[in-house]
Amino acid sequence: MLNVFAIESYILLVVAMALLAVKIFAFVNCLLWSAESYPVAGKLTKPAWAAILGLGVVVHLVFVSASPINLLNLVFTIAAFVYLADVRPALAGLRRR
Repeated sequence: MLNVFAIESYILLVVAMALLAVKIFAFVNCLLWSAESYPVAGKLTKPAWAAILGLGVVVHLVFVSASPINLLNLVFTIAAFVYLADVRPALAGLRRR
């Protein structure tokens, strides 16, 4: 017998783990760049990004039992994607010059 709710819970588990991996990757990558690089690239400071992304990882770990798709997790997931899509390429562009 096919249990739709079990399939849904497995899908949510996979989504939660994928989003957690994205947030951890963004947080660790944030820590690897020097603090001077962020203002030069025209972005928020390193402590600001580290706080945002680190808080996102903590919130995800604390509230993932409720749902990986709640408001706080979505806000911090968007912040992680903004970091990966905007800040990380700007920081990587500084190194090439």
